[in-house]
Amino acid sequence: MQDSTLRPATKADSQAIAALFLISSDGLAAYIWSRLAGPDEDLIAVGARRYAREDVAFSYQNCLIAERGGEVAGMLHSFPMEHTPDAPPEADPVLRPYSELEDPGSLYVSGVALFPQHRGHGIGTRLMAAAVARARDLGLPRVSLICFEQNAAAMRLYRRLGYREIARRPVVPHPTLHYADGDAVLLARPVAASG
Repeated sequence: MQDSTLRPATKADSQAIAALFLISSDGLAAYIWSRLAGPDEDLIAVGARRYAREDVAFSYQNCLIAERGGEVAGMLHSFPMEHTPDAPPEADPVLRPYSELEDPGSLYVSGVALFPQHRGHGIGTRLMAAAVARARDLGLPRVSLICFEQNAAAMRLYRRLGYREIARRPVVPHPTLHYADGDAVLLARPVAASG
C-alpha cells in the first residue's frame, strides 16, 4: 500500500482541484460553472479558472492536496465562513437552499473528494482531520459542511467523524444535480470533539 502525503495546493493544481470539485459537489459545481462558461468552454476549464484566482474564498490557496504514488489523489477545500448580514438573499432557486445553510464562524468545508482509484486508503479521513486542525489553527470553534442526505456513504463518514445535523433544506431539482429529491443537510462538529 502506498503512503499518502498532504500538502498545500499550488496554482498548478487548479485543473485537478476543478476535476475533484466536480466529484465532490454531486452536480452543484456543474450547475454553477455552466452558468459561467464561455461558448464551448469545458466545465473543468471554468473550474480551473476559478481556483487559479488568489485572495478569494474559492481559490487554490484554500485547498489541501493529497498525493499518493506521486500523483494527485484528492483534495479538501475549506475557508472561514463569515457572517454577512447585509448580503441579499440568494435569487437563484436552485442555489438558495445552500445559501440558507451557512454556519457563520465555522471553517466551511466546501469540497472534499478523491479520485476513484485512491479511495479506501484512509485519505478522506486524513483530509477531514486536517480541516479540524486548520479550524483550530484559525481559532474557529467548529467545522461545517453540506451533504446531500441521499449520499449515504458520505453521510456515514461524516457522522463517524463526529458531525451532527444543524439544519436542512429541500433540494431544488435540476438536471445537473445527482439527487432530485431529499434534503441538503448542514453538518458541523466542534473542533474540540474527538474522532
